Amino acid sequence: VQLQASGGGSVQAGGFLRLPCLVSRIMFRAYDMAWYRQAPGKERELVASITSDGGTSYTNPVRGRFIISRDNAQDAVYLQMNALAPEDTAVYYCSTVDRGVRSWGQGTLVTVSS
Repeated sequence: VQLQASGGGSVQAGGFLRLPCLVSRIMFRAYDMAWYRQAPGKERELVASITSDGGTSYTNPVRGRFIISRDNAQDAVYLQMNALAPEDTAVYYCSTVDRGVRSWGQGTLVTVSS
């Protein structure tokens, strides 16, 4: 599986970003997808996930601000991030599990300034 995340950048608090992740080499529509993030000096954490049939879940700090979605025609998963705060600063990774192994994209850096 290949996962290519993009869309990161520097924004001010209260701003927004949309992260796309293009997925290849798997039958995308059959896979659950997730976004993780890793802040400086912290462990990687799950941010949001979406099942193959579109069910979503979010970690508490982002619920109500972030939206995960998928486009099965484009083999892509997205993370819409609204009302960004400095604590959202991290490298964001898209991820899936293929044949029992969790795979990661290369990550995209999001920096939120106050």
